[in-house]
Amino acid sequence: MDPALELDEEGRLAVLHEYCVLDAPADEELATVVRVAALVAGVPTATLNLIDESRQCQLTTYGFEGGNSARSDSMCAIQFRAGRFVHVPDAREHPLYRDNPWVNGRIATVRFYASAPLITPEGYALGTLCVFHDQVQELTEEQAGRLMDLADVLVALFERRRQARLTERLAIESEHHKRFITTVLETINVGIVVSDPSGHVTVLNRAARDWHGMDADASLDPEALPDRYGLFDAEGRARLTPDEVPLLRALREGRVEDLEMTVRAPGRPPIRLNCNGSRLVGDAGEVLGAVVAMNDVTADRAYRRQIEQASAEIAARGEKLTAALVELRRSNEELEQFAGAVSHDLVRPMAAAHGFLDLLAGEYTESLDARATKWLTGAMRSVERMQKLVDALLRYARAGQTPYQAEPVHLTNVVLDVLADLRTATESSGAQISAPDDLPTIQGDPVLLRQLFQNLIDNAMKYARPDRPCQITMSAEAHRDTWVVRVADNGIGIPPEQRQRVFEMFAQVDPQHQKGYGIGLSTCLRILDRHNGTITLEETPGGGTTVCLTLPK
Repeated sequence: MDPALELDEEGRLAVLHEYCVLDAPADEELATVVRVAALVAGVPTATLNLIDESRQCQLTTYGFEGGNSARSDSMCAIQFRAGRFVHVPDAREHPLYRDNPWVNGRIATVRFYASAPLITPEGYALGTLCVFHDQVQELTEEQAGRLMDLADVLVALFERRRQARLTERLAIESEHHKRFITTVLETINVGIVVSDPSGHVTVLNRAARDWHGMDADASLDPEALPDRYGLFDAEGRARLTPDEVPLLRALREGRVEDLEMTVRAPGRPPIRLNCNGSRLVGDAGEVLGAVVAMNDVTADRAYRRQIEQASAEIAARGEKLTAALVELRRSNEELEQFAGAVSHDLVRPMAAAHGFLDLLAGEYTESLDARATKWLTGAMRSVERMQKLVDALLRYARAGQTPYQAEPVHLTNVVLDVLADLRTATESSGAQISAPDDLPTIQGDPVLLRQLFQNLIDNAMKYARPDRPCQITMSAEAHRDTWVVRVADNGIGIPPEQRQRVFEMFAQVDPQHQKGYGIGLSTCLRILDRHNGTITLEETPGGGTTVCLTLPK
């Protein structure tokens, strides 16, 4: 746009008043173009705004009741004189519009906003063709182009009025009407169908012709429309009756909105259409016919069906998963009860067996030969190992069955208690254990936490390397919502590929050495689960294993 014209407000206002459209009732042509603009943009509201000296005049609107407002409050008045198409997906984010009363709620809550300037042949901006929505949205380049075309159509309609007054009004008005309406109808990708007052189809635009596979036939009886044009219900199953045809309903009822039908033309894929239309009435109140605008929603409805089917499948799978989880919890509870009961029932017989073997060794050692002594020693070791295994099973069962009683627990005190319990094992192994005095205080069960750290320290001593003293170092690190407590040793370590498997029940890194039973880390995992925490394994720098405990603050 010429910068000089942009600054020539006096000249602009003179041209605007020369068109004689301010405060004049908008005719059906202008309303139709505004309505088509809303359809092109896919929004519920559109308006034709003219800007004079002090106000914004909404000459015709679609989707809301228009009126005049102060020019200082107008969104369109901000940039319209620059002569550029304005596209704002979210007006709240735009520095020029976010404080406008149409955006901030004082008048409305506009989010998406787009306007095409109405530029006269002389280059003056009269106002805008504006489309907007209370939701965030974006236009495609094609939609923007069509809106610019529609803005040109509006200016052309204004120009037609001016020319009609200067020359042969009726002839030029009719010619311009045909020319520009044809331009609109043949340009947009919205199907337009028009009937005369008796319901005979007189106009099918390009999009409608493509969908139906034929042109308008004004001689066709309206009763034959469903058969001739392949009109079916929304699902494409039942053919429409004449009373259900959107065009005839608009003619009969005055207006139709959001009616859906399917067009099944021979040799063409079915097309699902969303229809909006109204009766056309002349200046004297006479019925001129009806017009219906149709949008192709085939892809949208197919996508919606896919979403609905996927949602139904997810819901069905969720129900199955819930049932499986309930059954799994029940099975786990029964398994824990079984393990605890069996382990407890084994304690007395094993203790009795060990006692009898001990008496046998004490009373008859001198009477037994070397072979019998070897068998007796082997039996006692087997019973002792069985006792330890049963004890480990009992601890595992208790870790899952003991009621969780949370309270503030100072981990430093827990570690000191554990070291007192393991004093004999610590002294015999020569292990050096380093724990800071400022370990955190967390919300947890003191009995379970004591069992947790006892397992970890005992494991570290049990799997020490024979070629160097056992060293165990504990540390804690604060994160945003959690504490990470590390127990690092310099023992034989755990290969990376084994660091997930060792948390399984009875899993061992090296079963041949028979240093453990594969239950300790499973018990630790269970304790961490009850504290809504996690346990992972890392390699200690220089060799060994670092156990990382993540506990909620």
